[in-house]
Amino acid sequence: MLTSERLWTNDAAPPRRPAETRVGDGAPLTHVTLVWREGEREDWLKFGKPVAERIIDRRQRIESYAAGQVFALVRWASNEYGTIRSTLDIVRAVAADESCTSIDQVDPGGDLLLSVKGWSKVAQVFRLIDAIEASGIDPCEVAPDHWRHVHNRMAGRERPRGYSPARHRAWLQRKALLP
Repeated sequence: MLTSERLWTNDAAPPRRPAETRVGDGAPLTHVTLVWREGEREDWLKFGKPVAERIIDRRQRIESYAAGQVFALVRWASNEYGTIRSTLDIVRAVAADESCTSIDQVDPGGDLLLSVKGWSKVAQVFRLIDAIEASGIDPCEVAPDHWRHVHNRMAGRERPRGYSPARHRAWLQRKALLP
């Protein structure tokens, strides 16, 4: 069935995103939809520095991130029997030409650095984030490899290494050398 719309294959570039989903320099943004229904469904960001925010209504907003920015999305839901979902995802926003992982409430998706399910694991990651902040390091600036390390160690039921200021300095020096 042929339509007037442009059909594209793997060889062709995907369609461009609308202008309102782009930063001033034309780069596309990653959008995170947050919903807050007290005691029923509560989504929030543990850390992240959005470049734009749009309030939809009293219970819903969309925060936008430029490529390369890192944020932590926490999702919690319950019903009359108790908690039914507790998740924490640490995500790096991707550029238009990068591949990405599909993540609920993240459009178009992102580089999933860490993902945990269950309140005990979420609380454990909260403690790791708090320790990083206590050492004077912004969690948004932590090496992506560290978040992957934490994810893999927790998946293997092992204790992750800490993230020290010395490790952070090494990351910043390595990052300065990257193109």
